[in-house]
Amino acid sequence: MRATAVRRTALAAAVASLTLLATACSGSDSDAKGDGGASGGKDDASTKPTAVKALTSAELEKVSLEQGDLAGHKVTKTGPKDIAQADEVTVDKKECEPIGYAFYGVKRGDPVGNAGRKVVQEPKKDESADPEDLLAGMLDVTSSLVTLASYDDDGAAKSLAELRESAAKCATGGFTLSMKGSKQKVTKLTEEKATGGEEALAWRVQMGEGDEAAPFKLVSLRQGGTVATFFSFNLGKTGADADFALPTALIDAQVKKLG
Repeated sequence: MRATAVRRTALAAAVASLTLLATACSGSDSDAKGDGGASGGKDDASTKPTAVKALTSAELEKVSLEQGDLAGHKVTKTGPKDIAQADEVTVDKKECEPIGYAFYGVKRGDPVGNAGRKVVQEPKKDESADPEDLLAGMLDVTSSLVTLASYDDDGAAKSLAELRESAAKCATGGFTLSMKGSKQKVTKLTEEKATGGEEALAWRVQMGEGDEAAPFKLVSLRQGGTVATFFSFNLGKTGADADFALPTALIDAQVKKLG
């Protein structure tokens, strides 16, 4: 990869990805978002608990990832300054609000407790690589916003059902998000396969078009009354055909802590 290509990749990703994730780190007290196509989700009554007691924010903190829980990743707690409020986010299509809100961590429903983490994959170091390849390797890391939200009764199941419905309506045609004046265009949603918890939903989310496009991954799953959502991007992957793997190790680690 030539240096100019690497710089172009970094710039495009920074504009299309970092701006969004920086505001999307509304993770902590904001709430769980989910998104996803319908990978592994079930609509029958057996998946919708009716007597679930939600976890408080303090209890969610105890089951959130901490530094050292996931090898090769840096884990930090999200803070109040990262939280996006509903009046700060605009989605141009009403039916796309649930999934649009999910990107930014906007509170949906009435969660009893919330918690959030930022998880960044550590780059692989290869001292023998030339400078251009070394830079490319440093960019080729996945960063994720992880949020937990816990609901009483069937609130968690309803949260995922709402996201599933929003995804079905907004998968084609695209929609525009605006966060404090910063606009992002979602041009494509592609359902992916995800596992974990009692229900799991996942999408590849494309922001922008052509060379300026950037892929994101959005996974939302339910474990009891808690919804865990993972919003991820990779700085080294840009372009309409670019892609990267779901952060399965991260998802598995969080599901394990949820028990």
